[in-house]
Amino acid sequence: MVSSDSDVLVIGAGICGLTSALTLARAGLRVRVEAAAPPELTTSAVAGAVWGPHLVGLDGRGAGWAQVTLARLRELAAADGSHVRLISGTDAYLAGPSEPPDWNAGIGERQPCDPAGLPAGYRAGWRFTAPVAWMPGYLAYLSGLLREAGVPVAIAGQPFGSLAEACESAAPVIVNCAGAGARDLVPDPQVSPVRGQVIVTTNPGITKFFIGHGPGADDVTYLFPHEGTVVLGGTSEAGDWTAEPDPATAEDIMARCAAVDPRLVHATVLAHRVGLRPFRPQVRLEGETAGGRYVVHNYGHGGAGVSLAWGCAEEVTALVRARLG
Repeated sequence: MVSSDSDVLVIGAGICGLTSALTLARAGLRVRVEAAAPPELTTSAVAGAVWGPHLVGLDGRGAGWAQVTLARLRELAAADGSHVRLISGTDAYLAGPSEPPDWNAGIGERQPCDPAGLPAGYRAGWRFTAPVAWMPGYLAYLSGLLREAGVPVAIAGQPFGSLAEACESAAPVIVNCAGAGARDLVPDPQVSPVRGQVIVTTNPGITKFFIGHGPGADDVTYLFPHEGTVVLGGTSEAGDWTAEPDPATAEDIMARCAAVDPRLVHATVLAHRVGLRPFRPQVRLEGETAGGRYVVHNYGHGGAGVSLAWGCAEEVTALVRARLG
């Protein structure tokens, strides 16, 4: 139960929940976060994670959210302990398009690659520099900023049974950042998981990221170096709620990534992880009155939570401030 001196209850401790709570607190609001799982056990902790709206349905506001977030991540790359870095890398295609793709439009200069320098089979590619976050560390960094701001984060161990239950809180405003959990919480049947499985290995000397696109829209192979580790992926399995890693899928991921960079053959596997991306045909960011409370929904970011979080948090804060005056 949220204390009566809270202005806002934020539901969810993933990237959108933590970022929204921090932005609200910095606007002078009294905020509390309640979540079923701690940040390190959320889908956000499994992400690669490079800036770029991916696996997400956007309306006309999306480009603005992405650019606000890009600017903020670039600032954070200069902050001690943020675990956000600016890294160069390659976006490559087996069936190469003639122009740079739309998914990372807005990142800045993208240089075409010489196909001869790409891994076997890739026909076209572009090099660029983007923010890349080591998500366990980045989430811990945001959690630390919330502690400094006096924002309590309560881990309930289980989700709210319904939005009506959450509205029993004494806080006049609720911000719903429940991710895939919004399917049952709201309830919103338009929310569905896109399962992503990754492998974390020791880093054999990889310093640049690689994103390789296969013939299918969701057929992506990626390598994201993070200090002493590398995150290897991945999968995009729509509608799959399976939270346990699949050994056969892990073998396939390792084989694909080792074909891109043979040094991975000698890397030590540290962990297998699964995240359920909260996909929706369109991100839901809007306010409504429910159960006598003002509820701001901020969910459905698919694979782009890291890429949209700060822009969405600013819009959430503007809606809440307008409501509370």
